[in-house]
Amino acid sequence: MGLKIGDKIPDFTAKDAAGNDFDSQSVIGVKPLVIYFYPKDNTSGCTAQACSFRDQYEDFKDLGAEVIGISSDSVASHQKFTRQFQLPFILLSDHDKKIRKLFGVPSRLFGILPGRVTYVADKTGTIIMIFDNISATQHIPKALEVIKKLH
Repeated sequence: MGLKIGDKIPDFTAKDAAGNDFDSQSVIGVKPLVIYFYPKDNTSGCTAQACSFRDQYEDFKDLGAEVIGISSDSVASHQKFTRQFQLPFILLSDHDKKIRKLFGVPSRLFGILPGRVTYVADKTGTIIMIFDNISATQHIPKALEVIKKLH
């Protein structure tokens, strides 16, 4: 059973694209969050999603929100992905899938493909939207719409 609307974002740590330790406590309770789980770096849908978040990142920042992308790819893969597409937001390596399990992100395609789910949390870390949809580019306008309502 995964996280639901009204739940708090759980504490977690992971390596970011630069290989630094990221602690969720550094942002939970500080600013609204958009945390999106995606299947894999450098695949067409995931690249489209990351680039859409990139293109709208200033809109999220202007509203005080932080965007965090999470997949099971390695730090090296994230580093390359970030550089190649100039991604300005945090990408975290969930190589052991602990964060995905913590959130309860479902798998797709008979459990073969990691799910694509976006969580939006308010400044207190309370989840106010969960968007579970394989369509990569639909996540960005949905998340932005919810963040705008917080203002």
